[in-house]
Amino acid sequence: MDIRSLRYFVEVVEQASFTRAANKLHVTQPTVSKMIQQLEQSLDLALLDRAGKRFTLTDAGKVVLSRAHTLLALHAELKVELRDLQHLERGELRVGVSPQTHSTLAPWLAEYHQRYPGIELKMYESGTQAIERDLRTGTVELGTMLDYPGNAATWQDFEALPLVRSPLCLLAAPGSPWQGRSSVALAELAESPFIFYGAAFALNDIVLDACQRAGFAPRITGRSGQWDFIASLVRLGVGICLLPKMYCDTLNAAQFAVIPLAGPPVEWNLMLAWRRGGRLSFAARAWLDLVRARMADAARLQ
Repeated sequence: MDIRSLRYFVEVVEQASFTRAANKLHVTQPTVSKMIQQLEQSLDLALLDRAGKRFTLTDAGKVVLSRAHTLLALHAELKVELRDLQHLERGELRVGVSPQTHSTLAPWLAEYHQRYPGIELKMYESGTQAIERDLRTGTVELGTMLDYPGNAATWQDFEALPLVRSPLCLLAAPGSPWQGRSSVALAELAESPFIFYGAAFALNDIVLDACQRAGFAPRITGRSGQWDFIASLVRLGVGICLLPKMYCDTLNAAQFAVIPLAGPPVEWNLMLAWRRGGRLSFAARAWLDLVRARMADAARLQ
């Protein structure tokens, strides 16, 4: 069984499409199809029941998928162990980062690079859900993930270091009905159009859950994974958004209305996570040590 064909198989199932899997893997669709065929031939079993462009998993496919993540993670750990035979004079640091973490992580990454110039920094930008998957398959060793009540079970499989905690605030266009208010109840926003986040961002789940607890389902008028673009849409009156206070504080106060939410806080709680029981490379351990040291420095200054 070729590990690459197994990785392609997992991607096809997760993307529910040969075309989307090929785009994600940066290869052609015929290449993906060929790799799946090779995997089926090596096992002498059909893994996918095809009907035109659609497919379902066969019984054998379900068994292979149930073990695939473990096999891919074991393969990634084998590569890590072999890389660890070398020192930090060369290697790579593979970290999954959400686009909103740049300002927090950039200074630490710069310091890391100064200490270990031979280590290549490989940043995989995505949302929490995609980063979680990349951590499970070994694509990245560490990654930023959001902690919230709805994903409590996830942390059974991961260890984590808290990075940033910030309450969400209402971000609205200047002159909005809430401008000048000391706070706004989430239920007051029930009739407002919301701008949401990219599909892979766990912040969607946090805001959706908060809105549902307030008694309404938000009306979504647009989505983006870039907070700067979301803010621009808000400023132009496309909709409102809930964003962390730490980000709202960086915006031009004359161009926005920023109002705290009343009631129990809805929080953006960012963690640096890694697989529980997984073996981190020397490069990853050095990065984790640096982050822990800088977090300790910040705590002493508070």
